[in-house]
Amino acid sequence: MNTAAPTTRPAKPHLWPRIAAHLTRLADQPLVAAMVRSSAIEDTLTALHPLLSLSQVRARVERIVDETPDTKTFVLRPNAHWQGACSGQFVRVQIEMDGRLVERVYSLSSPAGAKRICITVKRQDGGQVSTHLHSRLRVGDVLTLSQAAGEFVLPAVLPAQMLLLSAGSGITPVMAMLRELHTRRYQADVLFVYMCRNAQDMIFGAELQQLQATWPALRLVAHFTGEHGRLDTTALQALVPDLAQRATWMCGPGAWMDSIHALWGDAGFAAPLHSERFAAAPRITAEAGAPAAVVCTSTGKTFTTSGSDALLVQAERAGLAPKHGCRMGICASCQCTKTIGTVQNLVTGDISSAPNETIRLCISAARSDLTLIL
Repeated sequence: MNTAAPTTRPAKPHLWPRIAAHLTRLADQPLVAAMVRSSAIEDTLTALHPLLSLSQVRARVERIVDETPDTKTFVLRPNAHWQGACSGQFVRVQIEMDGRLVERVYSLSSPAGAKRICITVKRQDGGQVSTHLHSRLRVGDVLTLSQAAGEFVLPAVLPAQMLLLSAGSGITPVMAMLRELHTRRYQADVLFVYMCRNAQDMIFGAELQQLQATWPALRLVAHFTGEHGRLDTTALQALVPDLAQRATWMCGPGAWMDSIHALWGDAGFAAPLHSERFAAAPRITAEAGAPAAVVCTSTGKTFTTSGSDALLVQAERAGLAPKHGCRMGICASCQCTKTIGTVQNLVTGDISSAPNETIRLCISAARSDLTLIL
């Protein structure tokens, strides 16, 4: 069993972040700030080179790989602000569309320590951002990213039996883990089970076949729903008789993962089950509250809520454009501070009146008049 510590975020002794930090401190000086806005410095740096920024992670598209007819991998070279990532983590990708900045969350498919990072994007029916990336993003274009985040990662000490379980585009963080295991020369027992419609839709199919042919530790099982139906818990236990003994990392559609979690709970499996979810959690059936006045102190705007929609939808309906990403409570892009008032979390149902509380607009509903730093 390989017990080496996982690759961590490497220290990067780049010169530019130190220069950028110095410029930022200089720009914050009252006399300088009175003459030059930080945004003007950013614009100047971008004009000099699109990867230059005071603080933002920017990444140039170096290569685009067609994985399947509706899935592409974008190979990115990040600037010196990038702090590295652990396999399984995600980034928020910022894109300007129709004059508005939007963000979406994408798992990294590249392993820890990779010099080039990758996001693998499946084009979704009606998905504006995935369609934009597929149809408009070109080699040489530059994206703005967040630092990597997320706790869906491998442990420092690897277990003797592992199951990597994925479905559809949920393969991306799991594939990053598999690539790291291969790099770390894991020699114990890793089973990789992947559910997709057919062989043509098998993301990373050629690489997976090559890894299985050359890496004795790996056993690959592809379950094609077009031939065998959905991989339910009964089929999974038939495929993996020692399921109860395998530490498992899972990513895929929410309802399918819910069924796997239920199996673990009902059967009392001792082996750990880790999962990553990029689908909206079920929301409570919220009744429409009384109209509430919402004061936004940063913009000076005020609007009145109506109905049961989340604050993000209410604000957009009133003509505001709050920063947001996933719209389902995952990426935290729409976080803001509620200084006064009561809100309800539309996922948990919890009601809170705490002052100076961080809330996510996309899953919070007003239950009284509010004051937001927005």
